[in-house]
Amino acid sequence: MQPPTLLPLAAVVAVLLLAVAPTPAVSRHRHSSADTETLDVAASLSRARAALSTEAVSLHQSAAEAKGDSRPSGGGLTLRLHSRDFLPEAQQGGRQRHETYRSLVLSRLRRDSARAAALAARATLAADGVTRLHDLRPANESAVFAASLAAAAAIQGPVVSGVGQGSGEYFSRVGIGSPARELYMVLDTGSDVTWVQCQPCADCYQQSDPVFDPSLSASYAAVSCDSARCRDLDTAACRNATGACLYEVAYGDGSYTVGDFATETLTLGDSTPVTNVAIGCGHDNEGLFVGAAGLLALGGGPLSFPSQISASTFSYCLVDRDSPAASTLQFGADAEAAAADTVTAPLLRSPRTGTFYYVALSGISVGGQPLSIPASAFAMDATSGSGGVIVDSGTAVTRLQASAYAALRDAFVRGTQSLPRTSGVSLFDTCYDLSDRTSVEVPAVSLRFEGGGALRLPAKNYLIPVDGAGTYCLAFAPTNAAVSIIGNVQQQGIRVSFDTAKGAVGFTPNKC
Repeated sequence: MQPPTLLPLAAVVAVLLLAVAPTPAVSRHRHSSADTETLDVAASLSRARAALSTEAVSLHQSAAEAKGDSRPSGGGLTLRLHSRDFLPEAQQGGRQRHETYRSLVLSRLRRDSARAAALAARATLAADGVTRLHDLRPANESAVFAASLAAAAAIQGPVVSGVGQGSGEYFSRVGIGSPARELYMVLDTGSDVTWVQCQPCADCYQQSDPVFDPSLSASYAAVSCDSARCRDLDTAACRNATGACLYEVAYGDGSYTVGDFATETLTLGDSTPVTNVAIGCGHDNEGLFVGAAGLLALGGGPLSFPSQISASTFSYCLVDRDSPAASTLQFGADAEAAAADTVTAPLLRSPRTGTFYYVALSGISVGGQPLSIPASAFAMDATSGSGGVIVDSGTAVTRLQASAYAALRDAFVRGTQSLPRTSGVSLFDTCYDLSDRTSVEVPAVSLRFEGGGALRLPAKNYLIPVDGAGTYCLAFAPTNAAVSIIGNVQQQGIRVSFDTAKGAVGFTPNKC
């Protein structure tokens, strides 16, 4: 028998190193970092289940009521943002909290369908050249309100895109008047008219705070009917007795607000009060606004809050809707600062309406591979403003043209063949049973913009829980409308900045 051959020491060491070296794992890691994202199933399920707890609501209330120092160090104005689902029960207009996470999600999706339809209808009306649906000039004061209310009931599409069925998803405390009365206000990039419910109320929905009484504010002043601000309203009328301007804003679900158009002082956090802001003081209001006193309009039209304070830059970061944490909305200096990892895209404006913020989306990648989607799917018509892609704070789920959605869904399904499928839920047709997983690898999804920028989304921004049992769905949906919408689920945890002077939209991950 031949004695065994002895390997040199160096060879033995090399063999041992090869045996223990994590070569396959390293290969998988590299593949993961390039083509896949890790979804922490356990963590997201824990957040979902905690979203129904009273402890989470208490944490939110403490954050909402604590002022702290909200003045940004670089100047400008700052507001704290809060998810609507963490408003305390008393702050939700008397609504009962959801018993299950599934019912909470279904409620969100119902609101979202109304919101997306209202926004798409407003964009379509603008593309068709319909910007002012009626110009009321009644003979007396009683006729003003009668005509306004009748007009609100007759409108087939929204005059100003808004919170269809109360779908404003983020709120903040805003001080109204002098002295300032802090009220919960919906924040909406799809609206141009800021308004608040006012005494005396002919018809007001239930809100969490006492209804604002303009007679107690030293800074309240009526806007005259012949002023430029009154003429900027889509729907306006005059009080014959005083020559004061009346306004009306109607929404796609039949909700509306009607009242006096006035100027007031608004206070954002601890920042210096902003005077002479034109707002609606609504005496007749209908709608499901979830206890909010009104709406702070962040659209691009001449009456929006950013336009009135001449803020060419503002930014927001939206926290996870299942988190009681707060994030910020910033105007001015701090909104201009861009981080090294900011993805910049061209900001486009419709030739027919200044309200919406369109972004030049050029394509989508799934699993590191660009999808075969025609450029026309995301393009805006330069003459009519039809089509295009809107970045919206109030729409939850991103809506894509049907062909674009199908390409994204099919590519995602091909990359998740190892995950168990389950039946669809509401508007979601691609769902998985992850009840026995703590984490999963899923194809990376990136939004690609003109100019070369690509925003890679975290997995939790597109594969979301729809119940507390481990059912997850791909959070995109198809639309037959001409316009596509990038919703707030995809924006969560990303600071979105708008620079109207430079014509740019910035996306900065992890900067809340």
